[in-house]
Amino acid sequence: MLTPRQKLLPLLPLLTLCLALFPALPAQAAPTRQPAAARNPVVLVHGYNADPGVWGSLRADLRADGYADSELFSFGYDTHQSVNEVLSGRLAAYVDEVRRQTGAARVDLVGHSFGSLVSRWYVKYGGGAATVGHWVSLAGPNHGTSTAWACALWDQACRDMTPGSYVVKNLAAGDETPGAVKYATFWSDCDEVVNPDSSVPLTGALNTAVGCLDHNALLGDAATSAGVRAFLRS
Repeated sequence: MLTPRQKLLPLLPLLTLCLALFPALPAQAAPTRQPAAARNPVVLVHGYNADPGVWGSLRADLRADGYADSELFSFGYDTHQSVNEVLSGRLAAYVDEVRRQTGAARVDLVGHSFGSLVSRWYVKYGGGAATVGHWVSLAGPNHGTSTAWACALWDQACRDMTPGSYVVKNLAAGDETPGAVKYATFWSDCDEVVNPDSSVPLTGALNTAVGCLDHNALLGDAATSAGVRAFLRS
C-alpha cells in the first residue's frame, strides 16, 4: 500500500508546472491623491455707479466650484475718477496686496462694464501683463459706448467710456490683448448700456455672445457664470 507521501510524489511535477504558468501577482501600490491644480486668486472689478455687492452671485458660484473666500477679492473704488490717471494705479496696488496676502504670482481679473476699462489699462499699461493670468470682461464698453455721452459733461469716467476717448483709443492701439494673459469677453445683443453691442469683443480674446440679456443681467446669469468659470479653469 502506498503511503500518503508516495501518493503525492507523482503530482509534484504538475504542481511545479502550474506555479510556473501562474506566477504571483505583483503587489498593487496604494492609490495616491493627486494634488489640486494650481489656480489664481480672483479679483472682481465692478462697474460704473456700482459696488462690490454686485458680485454676490458669481462669488457663490466660485465658492461652489471649490474656491475659498481667501481666494476671492472684490476691488471697490470711486467710479467717477479717471481710468488711466487714478483707477488703474489703485487697482495695481490692490493686486499687489492680494498677491502678498496669498503668495500667488498671478491673479485672475473679472470686470463688469466700466471695470473692464480699469482692468484693461492696468494689464496693458500698468504692469498687469506680468501679474494677470486670465482677464474677463462682462459687458465692457471696450471700444466705447454712445450712452456715456449722457454724463460726459460732468463725469470723468463717462468721458473715458465715450467712443474715441483717450482711454478707448489707447486701449485699442496696437495689440488689444497683449502679453501672455488669456482674454475673454461676454456680450449681449440686448445690452441697453453698451452701444453698439460690438463694442465688447476684442481681437485675440475668446468672445462669447450670451443672448438677449440686460446689461446688469450678465452678473447673475447662470450660463454666463458657467462660461466665466470654465474660462478661468482653462
